[in-house]
Amino acid sequence: MSAVHWSRVGESTFVAGVWFLFGVYRLFGRWPFRALLLPVVAWYWASRALARRSSREYLDRLAAQAADGAVPSSSFAHLFRFADTLLDKLVATSGRLPRHAVRFEGAEAVESMLAAGQGGLFLTAHMGCLEALQAAAGWRGGLRINILVHTAHAERFNRVLQRLNPDGRVRLLQVTALGPEVALDLAHRVERGEFLAIAADRVPLQGDRLVRVPFLGRAAAFPAGPYLIASLLQCPVFTLTCTRAADGGYEARILPFAERVFLPRARRDAALVEHAARFAATLEAACRRSPYDWFNFYPFWDQGNDVRATPQ
Repeated sequence: MSAVHWSRVGESTFVAGVWFLFGVYRLFGRWPFRALLLPVVAWYWASRALARRSSREYLDRLAAQAADGAVPSSSFAHLFRFADTLLDKLVATSGRLPRHAVRFEGAEAVESMLAAGQGGLFLTAHMGCLEALQAAAGWRGGLRINILVHTAHAERFNRVLQRLNPDGRVRLLQVTALGPEVALDLAHRVERGEFLAIAADRVPLQGDRLVRVPFLGRAAAFPAGPYLIASLLQCPVFTLTCTRAADGGYEARILPFAERVFLPRARRDAALVEHAARFAATLEAACRRSPYDWFNFYPFWDQGNDVRATPQ
């Protein structure tokens, strides 16, 4: 399979269709929404071979790593989960997500930091509904979260989210490269007691180093940028995943990653690999808990050091 950078897959969000389906949900509920979503996902599944193959590869690798092999294996169901989760992103962003829909595990340390006016860093992944943070920020006064994104890949959908809640406490920060100016701005935000969230499972477009670490049985490229940023910020670091629960709600799991990230000069490269490997292991565990909630529909394991320059 040829190397394809995730940003070259392209956006397939049609804003009018998104608003229509969201309106169906508001008027009639989730099941009519899902009934209308079914042919949309069927068309996408049939017409997007790259997404099908990538989903299949991920699910096969996950099954090979499972002790009993009991892992869901339908690429169609995987894509349907992604589309269904888009509704929850809209609901959460609009402030209509009920409190009981999100259960937090491990939030005590973050609560203590908020009380002390201390900021921190979340290492996240393209998994589940991280927009539930929008709802959590609304419930918890004082919590401000900045999510670093490359919105050029999903401009239209992000505009929908912005229209739903232009004054939300979760802000999307456009980041094409994690350079010194970006790092300085992030440091100021943490000093003000804000939290940052950085996706640590996608290689950047430019200006960042990559490391290759084991993930589901084969080495894969992960960005070094999150750990370089963390080493500059010298703030507490957590991993954060938000995946679908059996009852249809979400489980947000916060785990301590490091009180501080240090990159000793004598073994800087080795330390970056160690941190990325720890994150990859955490991501593996989350994928096993909720296999259909990891949303990277491109050849994840076929990215290399020159992937940013590889057209497709």
